[in-house]
Amino acid sequence: METPASEPSPAASLSPYWLRDNCPCAECRDPRNGQKLFQITDLPDDLTIAAHTEADGRLEVLWSDGHRSRYPSGPPAQEGGDGRTEADKRLWTAADFARGIPEADWEAYLADPAERAAVLTAVRRSGFAVLRGVPTVDRQVLRVAETFGHVRVTNYGELFDVRVEPDPNNLAFTSVAITPHTDNPYRDPVPTLQLLHCLENSATGGDSGLVDGFRAAALLRAEAPDAFAVLTRTLVPFVFRDRNTELRADRPLIDVDPLGRIREVRFNNRSIATLRGSAEELDAFYAAYRAFAAITLRPELQLEFRLDPGDCLIFDNVRLLHARTAFEQDGRRHLQGCYADLDSLASTLAVLHRRTAALDELAALFAGEGAGEYLGEAVTMAEHMLQAGALAEAAGAPPHLVAAALLHDVGHFQGALHGRDLMQGQDNRHSDTGADWLARWFGPEVTEPIRLHVAAKRYLCAVEPAYRARLSEASEYTLQVQGGPMSPAQATAFAAHPAATDAVAVRRWDDEAKTADATTPDFAHFRPLLAALMT
Repeated sequence: METPASEPSPAASLSPYWLRDNCPCAECRDPRNGQKLFQITDLPDDLTIAAHTEADGRLEVLWSDGHRSRYPSGPPAQEGGDGRTEADKRLWTAADFARGIPEADWEAYLADPAERAAVLTAVRRSGFAVLRGVPTVDRQVLRVAETFGHVRVTNYGELFDVRVEPDPNNLAFTSVAITPHTDNPYRDPVPTLQLLHCLENSATGGDSGLVDGFRAAALLRAEAPDAFAVLTRTLVPFVFRDRNTELRADRPLIDVDPLGRIREVRFNNRSIATLRGSAEELDAFYAAYRAFAAITLRPELQLEFRLDPGDCLIFDNVRLLHARTAFEQDGRRHLQGCYADLDSLASTLAVLHRRTAALDELAALFAGEGAGEYLGEAVTMAEHMLQAGALAEAAGAPPHLVAAALLHDVGHFQGALHGRDLMQGQDNRHSDTGADWLARWFGPEVTEPIRLHVAAKRYLCAVEPAYRARLSEASEYTLQVQGGPMSPAQATAFAAHPAATDAVAVRRWDDEAKTADATTPDFAHFRPLLAALMT
């Protein structure tokens, strides 16, 4: 029964245009990518909620223009921000890392999605992380960047070598001390990530340093709010020139969002060109600038550590200020660096979290509904699918077929019809249901053999008489429910399908995977394989 919009309701208190703009139906959003199919001006000027129902946490709205919206779990949630401001960061001092800095082994980072997510989370939240054991080979820093994003090419090229140069165009290519600073503040947009990979470091000195620029800015705001305000509104001309390049960006030292939250820090005394303004304005700026600079040099904010060969530092270039102590030229110090961007890192991290959530959901199905009986056989649903996956793995099948064998019956867990209905004479089309559900995360190389594994049974029964004779009693019964053996024309059409061979392979493992008390790996064993296949 629909409730008139005049009656009090949480739905009625929502902005109608906001609610309608977030309608998830296929008329309003492309089901493949979620992008909206209408312009906001397409909605009528007098849009109202005509009626609505709310039950079991779901909301259905009938609009005044006749459109009907269904929200799966009530109205869409109000999401947080983009994670770029101080509100989503862990502001720190050096003492916060007394037990060690965020770090991970390179091989573990590559092999374990959870380890990779932990490293990227550290960069996003604390501003940095160090990978240990990265191969000390030329251009390896680019490979590191490509694990989470794209290299930003600058006038320095894809990468740059940080070592003493005979004719340097930047003080970074000398042995002198470098105070805390932002790289490339004269670019718009500035590269938001920097990577530094140590190839060699046998010189005396040359230790690396980081300062949390957001923490320094927050201290300035607390101690001298007027100075903080000056640095957020004064446009500073950052400039870089050499023989082949001339770059300029006018940006404040401290950038805040419309809510006043710190979003970026650009700080580089070497790149500030001549400011223009009245004497009063310039006095105010330089007083604030000096106060901020003094805070960045406070010992308690200085985190110092040494990069050894094989270490790769990844850090947020619009938050952390990086530094280097002077070093003697009694040994070689050679780092290779490159730039990348936070949006790609955030995207990779979000996908990793999404995949982890999907794998957790699958694991819960195996542990929950999977404990139930499997169509009258002597194994549970989970035992059957784990056996199929193990058989595929033992046969040396490629990863996509191992995954298809493991997940082939997941459709029995999903949709309005449960697998038990199949044993009551009703085809639940579980192969299609499972393939469609899994297509959110896996490509057709995994989903199509699953979609066709029931058809593969019907095909084999048509072309291999001995195959049908080996079917279990339950499988013979479901064969009849699912349409029986294929006709010659159907069998010919099936054999021509690109995924037919894979589907037949999955079918054979499916038939074998019914041994009571068989020893098989658990679902966790297959997680890395599944994670590597997820799109």
